[in-house]
Amino acid sequence: MRRPYADVMGLATRTWLTPPADPPARGWRDWALLLGVVVSVAAETALRTDAPPQWPWAVVLVAVAVTTLWRRRFSTAMLAIALGVAAVAGQVIATDLALVSSIYMLTLVYAVPRWGSSRSMLAGAVLMLLAVMVPSLVGSAPWADAWGSAAVVLATGALGLAFRWRAASRAREMEQVRLVEGERLARDLHDTVAHHVSAIAVRAQAARAVAAAEGRADSAVTPAVTPASDGASATAGTAAALDALQVIEDEATRALEEMRSIAGILRRDRDAQLAPAPGIADLSALARAGDAVPVQVEVTGEASTVPARVSAAAYRIAQEALTNVRRHARHATRAHLLVHIDDREVTLQIRDDGRPAHAPPSRGYGIAGMTERATLLGGHCSAGPGPAGGWIVMATLPLAGSHR
Repeated sequence: MRRPYADVMGLATRTWLTPPADPPARGWRDWALLLGVVVSVAAETALRTDAPPQWPWAVVLVAVAVTTLWRRRFSTAMLAIALGVAAVAGQVIATDLALVSSIYMLTLVYAVPRWGSSRSMLAGAVLMLLAVMVPSLVGSAPWADAWGSAAVVLATGALGLAFRWRAASRAREMEQVRLVEGERLARDLHDTVAHHVSAIAVRAQAARAVAAAEGRADSAVTPAVTPASDGASATAGTAAALDALQVIEDEATRALEEMRSIAGILRRDRDAQLAPAPGIADLSALARAGDAVPVQVEVTGEASTVPARVSAAAYRIAQEALTNVRRHARHATRAHLLVHIDDREVTLQIRDDGRPAHAPPSRGYGIAGMTERATLLGGHCSAGPGPAGGWIVMATLPLAGSHR
């Protein structure tokens, strides 16, 4: 007997704690709606002759129409403002509202169940109940009008709930697709790429051990049979080879660690998700990771104000751009990484002094990947030869991109 009760209480609790939906950013459709309301109210007021003059109500409706711009993020508050202004206007204006264009206020009713939290829905329901029933309770409107208005409000609210359920269902389906695809990519990383990188690291370790042993043997034999200059050259060559092998081993080890982290995230491994993703604060370490081309890093602005998703994208774009500099910049002697942070966006510029300017091989996906990262956040990225030579990568990432 306790289980059904517990299930019902659990469902009620989850329903009560339902958070608001994530609304899209305000776009051209919202401004088109506002313009359409203003035009329709003005046109109907000017053209209708079967009702008393409605210009006072037209002014009220146009003023209230501004609430549609915030109907998604503050749905209940905008509905309360609209109903409150309409109630006060009804007491002040001598004529009754007879404009059909006032139906746009149903968009505020629709927005409450579509975007609001469960508590917002309850508050909105109470507001609409009062708005529909009070006129009939005080005798200023017949009950038939109240029941008709209630039916329209219920239908509008049901439509908002239906679209919300549909959007949530599509989001769950897409999440399941991403999960399956992420697991497949994690398997591919582990079974192919990680295998080859592990082989590189092992071979580099073995080669370093052999080179060190041969270097010691040569240093013991060479002085007796060769001039001192030749022995010094052999020792220097061995040291250079050991340094190169050390860099190869370190880079391979770092690549393996990053691939394991990425594979854990793709598999939704909780421990992997606890590890913070690299961001703008890690750019200095990224610049020191390779010594082929010295990199100067300059960051202006407060990195702590940048959302994690935007900061991680900035890091990955800079990482790919610097990798291209080290791989493809001919005769480059230095690179400059400039990051500027303000209250709206993050701007990156990666420039090298290679000559002549040229593009990375067209078969690669680095530039496409940088562009995709920026586009997903609502920004943009461009790459091309600089006017004085070298290669320049420019990226702009809006801080609001974390909410998209």
